[in-house]
Formats: sequence, C-alpha cells, structure tokens
Amino acid sequence: MRPRLAVAAMITIAAGLATRKFTGWPYLGDALYTVLIYLLVLLVRPSLKPLWAALIAVGASWLIEFAQIAGIPPLLQPLLGSTFNAPDLFWYTAGGLAAWLAHEKGRALARPLSARRQ
Repeated sequence: MRPRLAVAAMITIAAGLATRKFTGWPYLGDALYTVLIYLLVLLVRPSLKPLWAALIAVGASWLIEFAQIAGIPPLLQPLLGSTFNAPDLFWYTAGGLAAWLAHEKGRALARPLSARRQ
C-alpha cells in the first residue's frame, strides 16, 4: 500500500503545482494541500482508518493556517504560507472530505463483488 500512497502523493504535488501555474483557481491547490497531508499521514501510519487520517489532515491544515496569524518563519513560508486567509479553512476541509470519500470508495470497489452485494 505504501508505494501506491507515495505515487499518489507525487501526483498530488504535481497537480497542486499545476493548478498554481495553469489555473486561476488557487483554492484547488488548498484542497490538494490537505489531500497531500492525508496521504502523508497514511504513509506514516497505513493502518489508520481513513476517517482519522482525514481528521488529522484537516486539523493540521487548519493549524498551519492559524499559525500564519502569529507568523511563519521566512524559510518555511514557501511551504506553509505567510498570510491567513479564512476561506482556505473551507477548502482544506473540502480536500480532507474528498480524500476520505475517494479512499472509502476505492476500498469498497476493492472488495469482492459478492461482499459488496450484502
């Protein structure tokens, strides 16, 4: 499972960077930021239930956003941001929800057909 998570994390990073460069919708990048944290949480602890991974990812994203009020050191600003923006909190939550739902749907599809019918 870890190799798949690592590949998904790399794809998420690429997608996040692409949204910044090629779209005018920065909030998609915010949602993908939380998806990346979700994947990293599962890389560290693959046995964690998806709901807990989503809650941790959203909580970490919110914590980082609120830390911007106090000030992020300049060296970390490219990674963690520098300015608090309240709408980001919604998009972090949306990203965590999307990651959780996608994971649950994937797990359901991975079950044998006979188990899905019950």
